[in-house]
Amino acid sequence: MYAHPDDPEVSCGGTLAAWSARGSEVHVLVCTRGEKGSSDPATDLAELARRREEEMAAAGRALGLSGRTQLPIDDGELCANDGLRADIVAVIRRVQPEVVLCPDPTAVFFGSSYYNHADHRVVGWACLDAVAPAAANPHYFPAAGSAHHVPTILLSGTLDPDVWVDVADALEAKISAVLCHRSQLTAMPAGSPATDHPGGSPDWFADVLRRRAADAGRQAGVAYAEGFRRLLLSG
Repeated sequence: MYAHPDDPEVSCGGTLAAWSARGSEVHVLVCTRGEKGSSDPATDLAELARRREEEMAAAGRALGLSGRTQLPIDDGELCANDGLRADIVAVIRRVQPEVVLCPDPTAVFFGSSYYNHADHRVVGWACLDAVAPAAANPHYFPAAGSAHHVPTILLSGTLDPDVWVDVADALEAKISAVLCHRSQLTAMPAGSPATDHPGGSPDWFADVLRRRAADAGRQAGVAYAEGFRRLLLSG
């Protein structure tokens, strides 16, 4: 569950591809239209949102996703309110996941040149609140479907990873999926973490993704990995 159209691929695309390849049903929720994903003042926002829908579809095919849901919320207008929580709860109750992945909302400052996008933080908190107690308690948002308990949450883009997923066999699928988001392959601030989308040429960006996966792999003792902070929730 992520804020922008390319966030799932950048943040955890290797994990999603690995799980899909092993036969798991993998669904993604994107909470915004992605229409502000350009710094060009002449950008047609409606056209960019349409283009990003096409990019999401292509990326989903590259990862082998079972489904994707997108909320019609404008970039920068996410609020961790009942409306967003209800939307997330409805998806959780429909899909009934065993594991939910979302941004770590407590990860704010990455060095001295980047801090985490507000939309990422909002989605992280809203997702946590939606998973517990809301989705598991039938008295929260009863119109959103039957209650469902999620046993595990994995927080990506975290400063405190404690579990890693081996993505050696899925890294190229992740790179292919990320490169489907061609509208976003532009210059981004130096030092941006994996929860955002640094840019440049496709070859340069693919090298960045491999280096980051290799860095996580060294922590995990494998060639390539993605790291998460894991929460295990009692029923």
